[in-house]
Amino acid sequence: MKTAYRIISITLLAVTLAGSAAFGARIKDVARVAGVRENQLFGYGLVVGLAGTGDGVRMTKQTIANLLERLGINVAIGDINANNTAAVMVTASLPSFVKSGDSIDAVVSSVGDANTLRGGTLLMTPLKGADGKVYAVAQGAISLGGWSEKGGGGSNKKGHPNVGRIAGGASVEREVPAEIISQDNNIYLNLNNPDFTTAAHISDKINLRFGKGTAKATDSATIKISVPDASSENVVPFISEVENLQIEQDQVAKVVINEKTGTIVMGGDVTITPVAIAHGTLTVSIKPNTNVNQPLVPFAGGNTVVIPQSTTKVVENKVAFTRVSASDIVDAMNKMKVTASDIIAIFQALKVSGALQAELVVM
Repeated sequence: MKTAYRIISITLLAVTLAGSAAFGARIKDVARVAGVRENQLFGYGLVVGLAGTGDGVRMTKQTIANLLERLGINVAIGDINANNTAAVMVTASLPSFVKSGDSIDAVVSSVGDANTLRGGTLLMTPLKGADGKVYAVAQGAISLGGWSEKGGGGSNKKGHPNVGRIAGGASVEREVPAEIISQDNNIYLNLNNPDFTTAAHISDKINLRFGKGTAKATDSATIKISVPDASSENVVPFISEVENLQIEQDQVAKVVINEKTGTIVMGGDVTITPVAIAHGTLTVSIKPNTNVNQPLVPFAGGNTVVIPQSTTKVVENKVAFTRVSASDIVDAMNKMKVTASDIIAIFQALKVSGALQAELVVM
């Protein structure tokens, strides 16, 4: 059975994003300094203090036995009751420039069949990086965003009771060195979304501010910046000034479709070449036209302006339409009260036919 979605919100999105593909942004919002990055950490540990909601798998019992053995207590696995304990994986992100002793958040996720981690406390868990070295140690009470309860008539669950967070629960033990200046005294910017036009705009803006030859776009994702001699001993203010420069960012025209939720997002720069659309018994006809706005006093500073408009209607016969924006098509489909799946099918057909002048992304 198809789920009917009204496309009113989609039409609003199309109107909101209408305009040129380029828009203003700070360099720090579209690019990052090479070498400044997060590092992923993970570890295996135990959560104790659960109210009978732990797991009873052998892995957990073996972990408890190993822990007690290191504490000088020998217990057989068969004598261990793990109902109040759960085996978990602990993950964390280590930001750049953190120092030993700083605190970071840790996420705790159940490994076994524990019902919930509510009320539990994570025991000291070393967190390692990809190189196998310990960079942080996590421990503390777990905060959950959900709950799970069982009763005689069944069970109730909200959110994810098997995943919790310990705010500031991991203490950094080892620093990760970050090199932002290369040996040849250069800084490299990496674009979040590689684009040749945006890279050229960034390079031109930096050269305009600091002098010709300071920056050079080496490809669509990398800008090489030579650090001025006056800033070589104190590069932070220089990087800050570069990051806050306003540039014109360009982007590829895209139509993004999420088939699971029936969501369609598009930019106003998405256009359609001449084509006729017939879906079932309905045909979409979009007729572009223009109005001319003539000022009353043309010789006193007024300008004649041509205002593009389009008229949308639904007819029985096929009618081809000239180049218009994709938002016009959505307007027409919205008036036809078609389902989201119908719109998705039409856009996919437009892409296959070559009429859709944009990249189609289906999630």
